[in-house]
Amino acid sequence: MAVGLRHFTARAGNGSGEPILDTDNGEELVHVQPSVSVAVGNRAPESPGTLYITTRQVIWLSELDREKGYAVDFLSLSLHAVSRDPEAYPSPCIYTQIETDADEVEDESEDSDSECSEVLDLSKIREMRFIPSDANQLDTLFQVFCECAELNPEPIEEGEEEGHNWIFSADQLEDEAGAGDDVEWHFSQNPTNTIGHSNGHHDLASSVLELQINDQRFEDAEEMEQDSDTGHHHQSQQ
Repeated sequence: MAVGLRHFTARAGNGSGEPILDTDNGEELVHVQPSVSVAVGNRAPESPGTLYITTRQVIWLSELDREKGYAVDFLSLSLHAVSRDPEAYPSPCIYTQIETDADEVEDESEDSDSECSEVLDLSKIREMRFIPSDANQLDTLFQVFCECAELNPEPIEEGEEEGHNWIFSADQLEDEAGAGDDVEWHFSQNPTNTIGHSNGHHDLASSVLELQINDQRFEDAEEMEQDSDTGHHHQSQQ
């Protein structure tokens, strides 16, 4: 069951230090990134805080308000990506999609009203952005997200197909393209359009693959048609 986004205020040092982790069950702190703003849903970014990435979850704690913080388990993150396209969002950021419990899913208009109201209902939040003050840290953050997401694969139910987790980058795409001539799909290597990492839900990946495969088939069909036309032309001249 997807827990979704939740409030987090458990800090060490009388509420002024780092987040208290579940170390008894093996949770470890992997990366700390200061000066990161967070934008929850459609809301404006919060004042800068500190981003903590652990082996289990992503935690953001405000630097100004010690009672404000958010956390989301990696099992609740269905996708994360680097966003550098100003048309998609004004600031470079790590974009995330959050799973919510199916019983709590409502239509978009109600979600929008919830996000814009003074009382934020985190159970309905499906998107969150982490905006570092230094955009050069995006690639490092993305890599850490990927590594920790791999530590938390979605449990596979009986009868469910395996292989749902997918991740790719420009370098990996080049490796795939050079692995053999049987590969019929190609992805854009434009970093502004990076899709990123999906932790268990492959509908988007399947759609992209199907689109690229169909495009390749159309190209092959056009080439065959051109060859056929050329052949008929030669025969008519003879």
